Amino acid sequence: MVLGMSILEWLGLALPDERAPGEPGAIHRIERQLETLEPARARHLALFAFLLARVADVDLHVGEAETRQMERLLEEEGGLPASQASLVVDIAKAENRHFGPTHNFLAAREFRDLATEDEKRTLLHCLFAVAAADDSISVAEEEAIREISRELLLDNEEYLAIRSRFRDKRAVLRKE
Repeated sequence: MVLGMSILEWLGLALPDERAPGEPGAIHRIERQLETLEPARARHLALFAFLLARVADVDLHVGEAETRQMERLLEEEGGLPASQASLVVDIAKAENRHFGPTHNFLAAREFRDLATEDEKRTLLHCLFAVAAADDSISVAEEEAIREISRELLLDNEEYLAIRSRFRDKRAVLRKE
């Protein structure tokens, strides 16, 4: 089976869609919901939402607090209306659940190539905000964020500086 190909595609049972050859369907499905935006902006927000969902789903469960935080971030950072942000988050969660392992690195790499340094740092901050939404950042969430930070080619000092803003939420530092 080819990396990036779903089992249904490999078996020849997938329905054709509008994707360009080799394009991950997960990001494309989110992007289609943002078709009223300029294409580059829609792509940016689709990747942003997918990466937020990647961290939220690291424990194989996306809680209500994480969902609300992702919606709020898409409204604030993406300028989306609440209803559209909610729909994008729902799709991002579902797509990440189904295609995450296949598309995680590809989405981070594409975001890295398209985003400015400030946008990368903003994403990193937002990833920590999603992880902290339930009042605790697990070790697994921290590791997922660190991995994304590396994939974005952010240096360790930037990662540590942003993580330090969430010190009180880090489970590894709590005495419980």
